[in-house]
Amino acid sequence: MIKRTLGTSGLDVSAIGFGCMGLSHAYGLDVDEQDGITVIREAVDLAITFFDTAQVYGPFTNEELVGKALAPVRDQVVIATKFGFSFDGSSSTGLDSRPEHIRATVEDSLRRLNTDHIDLLYQHRVDPDVPIEDVAGTVKELIDAGTVGHFGLSEAGVDVIRRAHAVQHVTALQSEYSLFWREPEAEILPALIQLGIGLVPFSPLGKGFLTGTIDSSTSFAEGDLRGNLPRFTEQARAANQALVELISIIAKRNNATPAQIALAWILAQNPTIVPIPGTTKLHRLRENTAAVNVELNQTDLHHLTTAADQIDVTGDRYPAQMQAWINR
Repeated sequence: MIKRTLGTSGLDVSAIGFGCMGLSHAYGLDVDEQDGITVIREAVDLAITFFDTAQVYGPFTNEELVGKALAPVRDQVVIATKFGFSFDGSSSTGLDSRPEHIRATVEDSLRRLNTDHIDLLYQHRVDPDVPIEDVAGTVKELIDAGTVGHFGLSEAGVDVIRRAHAVQHVTALQSEYSLFWREPEAEILPALIQLGIGLVPFSPLGKGFLTGTIDSSTSFAEGDLRGNLPRFTEQARAANQALVELISIIAKRNNATPAQIALAWILAQNPTIVPIPGTTKLHRLRENTAAVNVELNQTDLHHLTTAADQIDVTGDRYPAQMQAWINR
């Protein structure tokens, strides 16, 4: 597995990371603990060194799973987790990035992850009630204390990124980015490149849609968030199939799978981009990891980008309540 550096931070990670969320959150396919440990350790064997979790996944159970799975190789991997949600109902927005809450919940994360430091700590969503300067300053104190290595933001807009970066160097921004969702290209990605900040795309396979395994007839399990997303209604899935069909054509031409083509396209956009696909299946993990060996030529890259430009993706990313947490 080749490595990449997140921006100018000096934090080196595998070119493809592993998003651990789906092992115990959001897709209605939660695995039992031992199976989750097996998947994560297989990722390590495949030379993945970058593992992403969060307090809210579960809540809490995902951090515990990641901590158990990576304990034997803790010094060989980079663990990223996130703070920023309220868990006691005290916040009307569902968010809480008050400095005292950050400190307390980071201590809890350290315990669940069974580690004395968090390599990359993200603010999960921007809290409109707490100045980002206060958030960045609090994380800076944690970095100075040695309990955190690097600071990250998730789904933040350019103004917030710049203000946070002025207080504490932002190593990475985590946001959705794929052929299915290219909004970061307009303003966010240019700003990240200018500031020396890496981009960590979550849902790089469009929450599974770009793999070619989902169509208008697909039914989602109870508890699978896609069943409540506007972009995954039956109508939207039918309307958006044109993009998947093109990816499949290029995949056949390159002796690859649609998932590998979608990941290879992301990797080709900038050398400081590190996608974090997730899966509960070992064969999908191996498939995704092998995407680093797929080299798309300029013609294929042009066709993919042009096609994505011309396809008006149907359906919003999130329902209104979840969209309110996205601070652009």
